Amino acid sequence: MAPTPTSLVFKVRRCKPELVAPAKPTPHEFKQLSDIDDQEGLRFQIPLIQFYKYDPLMKGRDPVRVIREALAKTLVFYYPFAGRLREGTGRKLVVECTGEGIIFIEADADVTLEQFGDSLQPPFPCWEELLFDVPGSGGILNCPLLLIQVTRLKCDGFIFALRLNHTVSDAPGVVQFMMAVGEMARGATAPSLLPVWQRHLLQARDPPHVTCTHREYDEMVADTIVSIPVIDNMAHRAIFFGPTEVSTLRRFMPDHLKQCSTFELLTACIWRCRTIALHTKPHEVVRVLCIVNARDKFNPPLPSGYYGNVFAFSVALTTAGKLCENPLGYAVELVKKAKDNVTEEYMRSVSDLMVIKGRPHFYGVGSYVVSSVARARFGEVDYGWGKSIYGGPAKGEVGAIPGVSGFQIPGKNSKGENGIMVPISLPVQAMERFVKQLDCLLKDQQVTDKKSKFIVSSL
Repeated sequence: MAPTPTSLVFKVRRCKPELVAPAKPTPHEFKQLSDIDDQEGLRFQIPLIQFYKYDPLMKGRDPVRVIREALAKTLVFYYPFAGRLREGTGRKLVVECTGEGIIFIEADADVTLEQFGDSLQPPFPCWEELLFDVPGSGGILNCPLLLIQVTRLKCDGFIFALRLNHTVSDAPGVVQFMMAVGEMARGATAPSLLPVWQRHLLQARDPPHVTCTHREYDEMVADTIVSIPVIDNMAHRAIFFGPTEVSTLRRFMPDHLKQCSTFELLTACIWRCRTIALHTKPHEVVRVLCIVNARDKFNPPLPSGYYGNVFAFSVALTTAGKLCENPLGYAVELVKKAKDNVTEEYMRSVSDLMVIKGRPHFYGVGSYVVSSVARARFGEVDYGWGKSIYGGPAKGEVGAIPGVSGFQIPGKNSKGENGIMVPISLPVQAMERFVKQLDCLLKDQQVTDKKSKFIVSSL
């Protein structure tokens, strides 16, 4: 588990940012976001990145020009992306479809793909240079909804980086848009899957009524507060879980959990090790918020082509003492139950809660937020140069507080083995304890920590 390499330094020359508008006139109208889109916890920008090799069959074709033209054509169909967010009564977000366009940056870097190493994983060195934060562009209201930078490399490969206002789309939604750009770049005249707005399908009911328990939106209660670790000196690692590591963890599951998903297994493992590493007191409440894609929960199904947010922050909750004194299966069972709680009625209840409680942020104190992009298909987007060699988050986490959120990302290690990469950020000393705990879990050994107030169980 080597630290993520960040020593690579290179220079990027950027052209002046420009606005790419739809290639044809589009309607000027106002489109409301859904009440799943419209929650405080989604009012941020999320960065994504893709790395592409040179393809001799594309010799003489400029990826910057190809993608810029494809974006303009795609925005004719996805014209809300070319608009701007406004805020109305009750903090309700609405897209004004102005046709102004998205920000596009053309760039060149004096680096090759090979210099990034055998195993591409976030956080990427100098990633801010590969996705330049144009001053004044990063707000939620009255700002472009997408910022895209295409960077040519010395090896004739290129990097496509995108920043998305998360209120407008989730991972499947933005991948749908990127797939459409790829199709247009390869010569299509229209996307094979046409976009569907219809955000009214996930609006609150009239009258709104909360029917499920939503501990993810608990108000701050004094006796549940867990102090946030010092973040001045953070360590970053990307932990690779290949077939061997996953099989080892699964081997110690009780019979009724043998078929748990890899997401459930790894989420429980990271949550437990992280809680121990942070020296969380046994009585303190800890939670993991699992981001659960709910697209398959609706009957009738949501329309194909719907590209809004369709997920829940489902919570598993316990005390640090119970989490760490019990075998790993205890945590897996909590995570599995949290995921299984997400139904169509659960999503309706979240929409209603947003209206009743004023669009609250999810509960962040003592929480660890986990999202898997293993099925999001970022790596399958083809702009004409084939599939990317890495596609997914540009950083290992999102949000304002380092170490609180994380992704599970499909990837390969230096041996070429397929697996799941889990970027982790923790204070330096906590990272040392985390690595020690994880190593011992994988070896079925018990660790004694003098500062812990509980006995850490083995697998």
